[in-house]
Amino acid sequence: MSSLMVAYGGRNFHQDFDITWGDQRARISNGGQLLSLSLDKTSGSGFRSKQEYLFGRIDMQLKLVAGNSAGTVTTYYLSSEGPTHDEIDFEFLGNLSGDPYIVHTNVFTQGKGNREQQFYLCFLVDNTPIRVFKNAETIGVPFPKTRPMRIYSSLWNADDWATRGGLVKTDWTKAPFTAYYRNFNFQTCSSRSCTSSSTSNGAWKGQELDAYSRRRLRWVQNNFMIYNYCRDLKRFPQGLPPECR
Repeated sequence: MSSLMVAYGGRNFHQDFDITWGDQRARISNGGQLLSLSLDKTSGSGFRSKQEYLFGRIDMQLKLVAGNSAGTVTTYYLSSEGPTHDEIDFEFLGNLSGDPYIVHTNVFTQGKGNREQQFYLCFLVDNTPIRVFKNAETIGVPFPKTRPMRIYSSLWNADDWATRGGLVKTDWTKAPFTAYYRNFNFQTCSSRSCTSSSTSNGAWKGQELDAYSRRRLRWVQNNFMIYNYCRDLKRFPQGLPPECR
């Protein structure tokens, strides 16, 4: 799995992101066109966007840790702040060489998550939908539409749970582990105005999944989904969450 989305030609990471932790383990290079995060036995690293975003499309090419990445987690998510924050999560769980990555997804609204879905990354994800979280406010499910979010990403050690439930530990002889980012672009609206870093005319604002994309979504969920909270009756013995019904 080499990239999260296809982008239009990258912006400058110096302009759009701040390194938030990890000292020299997080670096911006190639004149601002490449960002890397590294993990060693002492620490991981992370960054966040300077701007906040509310609605729109965000593109980033992401190259995950190569080879034996067991025990590591590369996160890429959007989050607002505060105890009732909204959050959209992608967590890439490291693997043994030859095994597929697992992407762990979650959606938080008003501080409440517990909406996990997991997928094997055995397919090209560029412009392929893997999950849709629909607006179900009419049945009492909050929707993340009022709190602008920043982009965050980090690389850290989670070998107590990340790979096969913690059975496979991080092999520190393979450190440092490194993930790479490039070709960041956005077409978004904040709480104040709409902006675009590409030549788009804002067509994304009315975009919905077409018939082909809906078929691709079903294909991914039928063939590569390995966990769906909406099917976990043991976890919700009193009934599935309302958005699942």
